[in-house]
Amino acid sequence: MRIREVDRPLEPASRDAHSQGSDARRAQGIPKSSKHDHGERRPTLARVSSLAISASSHSSASAALVYEALLEAESWPAWSAYADVEWDVPAGVDRPARVGDVRTIRSRTGRVCFRERVVEMIPDQRFSYEQAAGLFTSHRGAVDLAPALRGGTNITWSATYRHTLPLLDVLRRRRLQMWVHDLASYANSIVSRNS
Repeated sequence: MRIREVDRPLEPASRDAHSQGSDARRAQGIPKSSKHDHGERRPTLARVSSLAISASSHSSASAALVYEALLEAESWPAWSAYADVEWDVPAGVDRPARVGDVRTIRSRTGRVCFRERVVEMIPDQRFSYEQAAGLFTSHRGAVDLAPALRGGTNITWSATYRHTLPLLDVLRRRRLQMWVHDLASYANSIVSRNS
C-alpha cells in the first residue's frame, strides 16, 4: 500500500501563526514541507491502480451448451467454487435471465457473498456482468465464447477491477483461470455423458 502526503489547507486567520511557525522551522534548519508551505501534512491513501485480467480455455462443447451452464444457477456448484447461485426474480416468475437481472452468489463456506447484475447478453457468444454488491463492487467481467477452428468452443473470461491490491491480484488471476478451466471441464463432461 502506498501512502501519499497531501497538504491540508489552512484557514485565512491562521496564516500569520503559520508563517511564524515556518520561520521558526527555517531558523532551526527544518526544510519547508512543500513548495507552498501550508503547515502540517497528512498521509492519505494513494489512488490504487486497476487490474484487467483474462483467462482462456477450450471446450469440446458447443457455445450454446457453455452459455447455458453460465446461466443455469443449479450448475454452478458442479463446476465452480460456489455452493449457491440464485437469480433474484420476482416470486412466481419463470423466465430466462435478461439484462438488468441480479443474481446472488455465495461461497461454499458461506463467508463470501456478492451480487452480480447482468449488463450484456448475446446468446451463445457473450455474457457480461458487474458487481452490484459485496466485497468488490468495482468488479466487471465478461465471458466470451467463440467457435474453435478444431471444433468446440474457445472460452475467454475477462475481469476488470477498478481498485486492487497486489496480494489480491495473484489470487484473482488464479481464481479466474480456475473458473474458466472448470467451466470448460463441466461442459466437456456433459458432452461425454451425452455421447
